[in-house]
Amino acid sequence: MLYSKSGILLVAICISFVTIGFAQPKNYKIVNGIGISGGITQYDILTDNFTTKKGNGWMAGASATVDLPNKWYNVSYTIQLAENHLGIAARPVLLSNEEFIDYKVFTAQIALLMHVKLIGSFLTIDVGPMLQFNGELELDDQNQENYLIANYNNLLAKDIKKISRFNVDGAIGVSAGFSHFRLKAQYIYGFLNTLDKLNDNNLDQTGNSNKFKGNQSMLAFTAMISF
Repeated sequence: MLYSKSGILLVAICISFVTIGFAQPKNYKIVNGIGISGGITQYDILTDNFTTKKGNGWMAGASATVDLPNKWYNVSYTIQLAENHLGIAARPVLLSNEEFIDYKVFTAQIALLMHVKLIGSFLTIDVGPMLQFNGELELDDQNQENYLIANYNNLLAKDIKKISRFNVDGAIGVSAGFSHFRLKAQYIYGFLNTLDKLNDNNLDQTGNSNKFKGNQSMLAFTAMISF
């Protein structure tokens, strides 16, 4: 509910800002729109510390779009909420076979995107920065919290939950469609160290003493309806 109210407020502020900032000094018509979107994600953490496997999740979002007819680009402000999944290799006991245990992580992203027009507004390349807040890594199966993480002798599955909560992302993608319906594909990369907070937790790293370091990697495939 908190995310929903924040999203509505963000869209309202963005529309007001863009209308004032762009409409007054220009002599051409600017078209504002509000869109809602939903789709699927594929999430991973790129790291040398763990053996990971991409997982599928879902994404929903809202955006305020500004269509600039006489420009080579449009702009939009977007808020996106997602439940993402990934697998991390672990073992039930030290000498047993490895298997992937499933984690989920919730993310909330606020983005300012530029949409470069390839074929008018029908086909665009989308690029821009994002600010992200995310939750902890949560085990799908709490019975696996004492599994041993692969590459370590004593590091438990429950020990790596408290990842960094803030990130700065870069997004690039493509969208295609008409004024009221678009299909979008987007790649989102986290520039900050997603695992950095683990370095402050005095974890038992026997077997692998390297500093915890990893970057978020996310693919999103969504459909958007505009009003």
